[in-house]
Amino acid sequence: MSDSSISQHQRKALRRELRRRRRSLSAREQRQASMALCHRLRRLPEVQRARRVALYLPNDAEIDATPLLNWLQRRGAHTYLPVLRPLCDNRLWFVHYHPGTPMVSNRFGIREPDTRHGAHPARRLPAWALDLVLLPLVGFDDAGNRMGMGGGFYDRSFAFVRHRHPRPRLIGVSHDCQRVDCLPVAPWDVPLDAIVSDRRVIRP
Repeated sequence: MSDSSISQHQRKALRRELRRRRRSLSAREQRQASMALCHRLRRLPEVQRARRVALYLPNDAEIDATPLLNWLQRRGAHTYLPVLRPLCDNRLWFVHYHPGTPMVSNRFGIREPDTRHGAHPARRLPAWALDLVLLPLVGFDDAGNRMGMGGGFYDRSFAFVRHRHPRPRLIGVSHDCQRVDCLPVAPWDVPLDAIVSDRRVIRP
């Protein structure tokens, strides 16, 4: 489905409905989904071999992939969190994360490494230098199409993957209740290598 076949109003309405679905999950259902998601992720070859991994801290009932942190670090991987890049609209930094990293809440209320800490070049990686990125989805379909929050942060930060090799592997993660029959595709949507939910793995 092309982006032109659905209005902006319809996209916003669909995004609201999919966010409502994940918010309706109980705390127990959230924990079970997180455990199932991480179990599936640990079995993927691109996760097993990655040494520089970006993931996210869940917000707004997003599925929680952070139980992977200890597993990744025990395997010798370095982990990174996205930070809203200062003085640059809708792009991300990826800052090395460990238990002592100073954290703040950004303008969306999401916890992230302090910008002053992350501004030091030795503490962050350019997006192209990552091996693997786990990014949260608002929705997805069986063809591997996905819907994000609408800000375009990941699309702008990883637009280079269409023409750069080697490049990081991009895996979208989501609650399975956010799956829909068909999602609209916008020309700027960066393609994913896989989508993983608590119930399935989709390879576009």
